[in-house]
Formats: sequence, structure tokens, C-alpha cells
Amino acid sequence: MPSSPQAPTRAMTPDADTRPSLTVLSGFWPAATFAVARALLAADTSLLLVRHDLTAIRDGVVRRVVRTGTGIVEDEQVALRHGCASCTLREDVLPTLVRLTRSHPGRDLVLMLPEVVEPEAVAAACAHCLVDGAPITDLLRVDSYVTVLDAEHLLDGLASTDDLATLGIQAADDDHRALADVVVRQIEYADTLVLWGQSREGAFDTSRMAVLLQRMAPWATHLRVDGDLIDADALTRQLRHTHRHRPETPGVLARGLQGYTLGAHQPEPDCGVVSAVFRARRPFHPQRLHEVLEEVNTEVIRSRGHLWLASQPDTVIAWEFAGGGLAMGSLGHWLVSLPEAHWEHIDDQRRLAAALDWDPYYGDRHQHLVFIGLDTDPVHLHRTLSSCLLTDTELADGEETWRTYDDPFAGCFPLAAAELTESEGVRRT
Repeated sequence: MPSSPQAPTRAMTPDADTRPSLTVLSGFWPAATFAVARALLAADTSLLLVRHDLTAIRDGVVRRVVRTGTGIVEDEQVALRHGCASCTLREDVLPTLVRLTRSHPGRDLVLMLPEVVEPEAVAAACAHCLVDGAPITDLLRVDSYVTVLDAEHLLDGLASTDDLATLGIQAADDDHRALADVVVRQIEYADTLVLWGQSREGAFDTSRMAVLLQRMAPWATHLRVDGDLIDADALTRQLRHTHRHRPETPGVLARGLQGYTLGAHQPEPDCGVVSAVFRARRPFHPQRLHEVLEEVNTEVIRSRGHLWLASQPDTVIAWEFAGGGLAMGSLGHWLVSLPEAHWEHIDDQRRLAAALDWDPYYGDRHQHLVFIGLDTDPVHLHRTLSSCLLTDTELADGEETWRTYDDPFAGCFPLAAAELTESEGVRRT
């Protein structure tokens, strides 16, 4: 893939790279995340931990604390900007990291994110936002994004139907995210996942949580840490200077389109956890698919991927389910629907993935969905989704006829807006 125009021009091998290392910690349960941070500080007293406290966000302030293993270095209040915690963090975190790198040369940093902040947003800011006219990666190296999950509360969080506003912890007045959405995005973007502590239901349930995390993020490195017995040095070796982060890796909804693993097909239950991948070339009939939306996500904790509808054959449609709600939206055009002159504006990895899987009739269009759940029946799931595909007779009618089908999704996926949106009638809580 071509490098970003803002990326550092010099190439470095890991051994030759002398920039300080940044480890980013995220997690919805701050006690577990902070416990990991404290272990890292105990193993290396020169390490700088940057943490933003949102306790007083309703008063219009965010508290920034910088500390080492021996004490607090800074403790300041930052005014809330634009009424948005994410904006405040974006405009304060990067300058703070740059300032600390300059004032404490050679010292590594750990950034602990507030529980409602998604690591992908921070990664985007690191990649595209400049400080003093340069990207922060000129001064430091983003080593790994680590997400910490509390084994006692993980399943409750993934199954929750609450949204952040109802809980009073939203990052802004217009923050309508669900709790489960935040947790799954923290899991799926991580390079390293730490399952912290034990489930209150016992050892089997803890093992089940570990399997669930493996199915949800098969691309990540997975660790289990007993919250009562912590080897700080061993944990440091597992979490720092790993060189695991690959900034070119796309977010989870674009992974499948760019040829990356979207999920593992492991239909045999392991501690009751099933992961089923559905792939097909034929398009879905819009009415038949709409009728089974609730059925296919029964007993599913997470589903994700992309699809194409016969009635909207130009559009890549994103699919993501968590916390009892399904969101669908536009991811832009299928390449087969674009004039070749427009392909030069498409990411190289996307074009390569399409070329490797090109079909003479369908082009790059296909179905690719992953379902992860407890006691999910993969055979029934596959049969249900297959029944929604066009039949031979319907295929023979051709694309012009497909476009005339009654479509409950009509108008939900405008190609002008290629970001994921929650469409009325599709989102359910």
C-alpha cells in the first residue's frame, strides 16, 4: 500500500528505531485497565503513564494526570472543547505526548484511554493529525494497542442493550453509541487482548470468555492474567516493545474487502462458543433477507461483515451486530460497478484482494458475514441465509429486474455517504 504523505520519510528496522515507544491501553472497565498500567509502571519506574479522567466531564473539564512508578508528574484540568470529550482528547493527547517526548527524552510512554474512547479513533488521530507541522510518529513509535477485558464483567458488557447516554457516560451530547458497540470495537481493533481476572461463575466461564475473545479477534495476541497474582516483569515483556501494531491494517468493517481475515470458521462449539463464516457469490433478495434479520442474530453476541443486495447491486453494504442491535450502512461501490478510470483512486490492497477473487459474472461482489455466539447452530444459520439468496430463476431475470424488487432497505444506503450509519427500521435495541 502507498504510504501516507504525512508518514515519516525515513525507513527503520525495529532494532535501529531509537524513537520512544508508545503503548496504548483501552478497556471499558477502568479498574482492570489501570491495574495493568500499574503493573507496567512497577516494572519500569521511568515509564510515563498519561491518563485522562472524565469524572468531571459534566462540569466541562477533563483531568489529565501524568505519572511514573514513583509518583505524579502532572495533574491538570483541561477545558472541554466543543462539548465533546473525544475532541478534547484528540486536541490534548497528541500535544501532550509530543511535549513529554521532548521534555523526557528516551523515556517510553503508556497512554490509558477513558473507558468510552475507541482505540481506532486515537489511531486515526495519530496517523492524520499534525503537531507543530509534523506527525507524532516522527518523535515516537506506536508499538501496540492493548485492550484489557475484565473477566467478571465481559459477557454482561457484550450482551448489554444499554447505550452510553442512558448510563450517563456518553462522550458528547450527540454520542448515541451502545455500550456493547464500544466494547466490541475496543476488542476488534486491539493488537493485544488481556483477559483480566476470573469470572464470578468459575474457571469454565473464564475459559469460555477466553475462547470468545479468540473468536472475536483471531488476529490479536491473547493473554490471560490472574488479577490476584501478577508478575509485572513478565507482563511487561508481553505488552511492551512487541512491534505488533500495523497502522496499514484497516478497521474491522473494511478488513474483508481488503483481503484480511474477517473471522475464523470454527462451527464446532468450544466451551459453547461457535464462530460461523457465511460466504456466497449470489446476491440476497432484499425482502427475504429483511424477514430473517432477527432470526439470524438470535443467540449471537457479535456478527459483522459485508453483503450485496440484488436490488442495490452497486453498493457494498456493511453489517454489524452487537448488544441486541443491528446496524447496516454503505461502504461505497463495488469495483465492478465503477468505470476502470476510477479504480486508481481505490486503495491498492482493495484492488489486489478484488483481483484475486474476481468472478467473470459477479466481479468482486460477494457475501462475507461472520457470526460469533454461544450455542449458535451454524447449520441452521447457513440454511437460513442461503434461503435468502436469489434462486436460479431469479438470477436468470437479470440485474434490471432485480432493481425493481420491493426493497425494505430502499434509501438506507446512499452511496454519497460511505460511512456506516444506523438506518431507521434496521437498528433495533
